[in-house]
Amino acid sequence: MLEHQEEAPVPGKVTIYDVARRAGVAPSTVSRAFSRPGRVNAATAERIRRVAEELGYRVNPLARALSTARTGMIALVVPDIANPFYAEVILGAQATATRAGFTILLADTQESGRIERAALERAMPTVDGILLAGSRMSDSAIRMVSKQKPVVVLNRAVVDVPCVVPDNARGIRGAAEHLAELGHQHITYVAGPEASWADGMRWRSLREVALELHLRVGRIGPFTPDVQGGVRAAEEMGTSPTSAVIAYNDQLAIGLIRGLAARGVRVPQDVSVVGFDNIFAADLITPGLTTVAAPLHTEGATATKHLLAMISGTASRRSEPGAQRVPEQAGQAVVLPVRLVVRGSTAQRSRKRTSPASGTTRVSPSAAKAATSTSAGSR
Repeated sequence: MLEHQEEAPVPGKVTIYDVARRAGVAPSTVSRAFSRPGRVNAATAERIRRVAEELGYRVNPLARALSTARTGMIALVVPDIANPFYAEVILGAQATATRAGFTILLADTQESGRIERAALERAMPTVDGILLAGSRMSDSAIRMVSKQKPVVVLNRAVVDVPCVVPDNARGIRGAAEHLAELGHQHITYVAGPEASWADGMRWRSLREVALELHLRVGRIGPFTPDVQGGVRAAEEMGTSPTSAVIAYNDQLAIGLIRGLAARGVRVPQDVSVVGFDNIFAADLITPGLTTVAAPLHTEGATATKHLLAMISGTASRRSEPGAQRVPEQAGQAVVLPVRLVVRGSTAQRSRKRTSPASGTTRVSPSAAKAATSTSAGSR
């Protein structure tokens, strides 16, 4: 008696039916395993993926898009791909998207709102959702995009749009209190891009805490948020800088330290410097950079999880552990906790340098009130 042997699929012509027959499931189950993995039992989904790999089956993205009205792709838009800040954000987003069977489409907008809008116009027909990291577009433009595709904004709060941001106010407060404990009475803020919401938030937060701690604060900039921007900030500060500096981000702080050293100004003996973000380079320079550590990887992962939930229609209001949710009118923003990492770039104030930088002023109650109520353009 002849035994029936299952005919092997022809290489290169493996179909979803071949996978279903070999895995012992219905074709619709195979389809769900690839298009909506969360709706298939984990063990079954793993068996289907293993069989598909053995047979050489590959999902046809165009066919899947036609059958599910989804492409399995997410656009991640960043203002500067060379900025180390975004490297960790991208890694967090990429890992989360990959686990869910999605592909990240990355766009670099060169710190330009115009380029950002053009990139989104090209990407929107081919993606299921959009992550806007440090967007340079106006709030109204972002809201308009969110009406066409699911959108989550990172590092910025926009009314009526889901957002994930680090706790800028708490971070700046921690930095200012640290400097005050070291005896510093004059702090200069080295500003980042004018269109940055985070920059505006950090400057306003510094003015508010300065009023409480009876500190003098000044601001120079804006500067490009990179090392060269920090070198230019050192040039603007001159040879008699304030005794302490808080920079918009770590790259500015690193460039500032380099620029000050070229002028014979020592850090931290003459000037204490604090950055923001805690990028990998913060611990590689000499002296090590004291900085506010933002959970960059978590920020990318959290934003992606929320976007995937929006795409699948299962979005919830649960926050990450330790995160806070700000009021609804503030844009349903998830605020992630930050911490101050103290390294070698801050020290007790030197008695030899007590003069603040030119343009430094003591914050008055009226100025602090104005700072709290003012929001610049697209910040």
